[in-house]
Amino acid sequence: MGWLNSVSGMIDLCRRNLCCRCHRAARPIEKLRLSLRHSGLYWPPDHPKPGAHCCVSKGLPMTFDDFDCLNRRDLIQTGALLGAGIALAQPLPLLAQSGALSDVRAAALAGKDTAIKRIRDWIALPSIAAENLNMPEGAAYFAGLARDAGFTDVEIIPTDGHPGVFGKIDVGAPRTLGLYFMYDVKQFTPAEWSSPPLEGRLVERKGLGTTMVGRGSANHKGPEATFLSALHAIRAAGRTLPVNLVLICEGEEEIGSPNFRQLVTTPRVLAALRSCDGVFMPTTMQGLEGNAAVELGAKGIIELELIASGNKWGRGPKNDIHSSLKAIVDSPVWRLVQALQTLVTPDGNTPAIEGWFENVRLLTEREKSLITQAISPVTEGQMKDAFGITHWIDDLPFPDALIRLAQAPTVNIEGLVAGHTGPGGMTILPNRAVAKLDFRLVPNQTRAEAVQKLRAHLDKQGFADVEMKVSGGYDPTETDENSRLIRTAMATYRKLGIRPDLTVRLAGSWPGGTFTQPPVSVPVGRFGLGTGGYAHAPDEYLLIESTNPKVAGLVDSVMAYAEFLYTLAAID
Repeated sequence: MGWLNSVSGMIDLCRRNLCCRCHRAARPIEKLRLSLRHSGLYWPPDHPKPGAHCCVSKGLPMTFDDFDCLNRRDLIQTGALLGAGIALAQPLPLLAQSGALSDVRAAALAGKDTAIKRIRDWIALPSIAAENLNMPEGAAYFAGLARDAGFTDVEIIPTDGHPGVFGKIDVGAPRTLGLYFMYDVKQFTPAEWSSPPLEGRLVERKGLGTTMVGRGSANHKGPEATFLSALHAIRAAGRTLPVNLVLICEGEEEIGSPNFRQLVTTPRVLAALRSCDGVFMPTTMQGLEGNAAVELGAKGIIELELIASGNKWGRGPKNDIHSSLKAIVDSPVWRLVQALQTLVTPDGNTPAIEGWFENVRLLTEREKSLITQAISPVTEGQMKDAFGITHWIDDLPFPDALIRLAQAPTVNIEGLVAGHTGPGGMTILPNRAVAKLDFRLVPNQTRAEAVQKLRAHLDKQGFADVEMKVSGGYDPTETDENSRLIRTAMATYRKLGIRPDLTVRLAGSWPGGTFTQPPVSVPVGRFGLGTGGYAHAPDEYLLIESTNPKVAGLVDSVMAYAEFLYTLAAID
């Protein structure tokens, strides 16, 4: 299995190691030899090196189209030659019935300009839950996108907060896939952007190609619109979807999904979701080396504000007063600073809230090995460059830093607001201070437990007057790697020649736990090709035209979603 792991199984051999035009013409034993020769891992002594007849030797480019030349019989015969040691290369049982998707690809290429416009037009309407901006309009706009993509019975469902959108496509298929979408985006400050955040301009990015810059382009309007483009391409090719779809879209993800459980447990929504084989979220999952993460979970989160004020404290001013009076008047701002200091160790890196680690499940040795196996020599430098940092916490070695990233709960200050924050000084003693915090949770912590422990900690430390305003949050997410949803993601990536990296959990958060826990109780995951960046930050972007041969652009990302649907329909 050593060499097999290096090429991620025989299903992967096409794009990275082998010319499909040569492979198609070869007999099964020749196919095996060709794959090994081009991989550089093994060279049968009785077989010559690639000559002028080989497309690879001629320098001809390979595209995702080439995967269609591997049919089910090829995979069976090649897998039989390699024996039981190549379990990862076993063919999908019903793959031959789905046929090649060249007609879908032709439709995706024909619809490319429309697909780009679909993303750009959606970016132009920002729905920002934190600012109550364009929320009804955002729900209505997405409902229209869903109807255009073929969803029926599309309805806007009210909640105690912002509305959600629900829809279905029922083609009478044996299997049903749930889709989790969001129509809200993070706030933005146009002056901080090099390209207008609502125009979706195409901008060249060194080492990647042509990108679309705009708020929501990567997180998550771009990937979601790309999935919708896959549905348009399948329909334009005259095909019927291979699986049924259930769609749920919320408008409060960026504020911690405070009413998402209410949306999901609406009786007609709950009944539809419980029929699903799993729920997935379209996402750009590729790294710059072409590999794609397959996540087995995500951290949970709580978002809240801690507020100290003279009114609530009973000390300090009830209104802002002149700063000279600090000599004789208590400061609510310093009160808040002191309360914050009790939440973490002196270096600010480890939660110090009483009982915080009582239920934390540490990573198993297998989970740690999954993390370290995915490390490449260039990954650390790329990550540090992307984050603009030079050191990890405690100067940890990179493998230990990644283990901590997956395993550690966190206490983070998102922002501090008090007194005068405009230009110049203003000599005041503020009567109020606010800290915006997020707390990342790991299995087996829960949102309810964490909120209770935080309140108890503040009270015990003498800060009962410090108010807590919880705006949202949800529990961590975990999914069995043997679930059909995860196996479908792994198999699809391999079929496309992409190395799947099984990932213990996302260090960020999304409300997948709402699906994995009762009453829904189905697996969840994220899937997709392509890449994007700067989510929540200025100059957020999505890759459209890739100049990196290892990373998919828009059309190939569309095709990956189509392949996923057909693989889910076929896999055992």
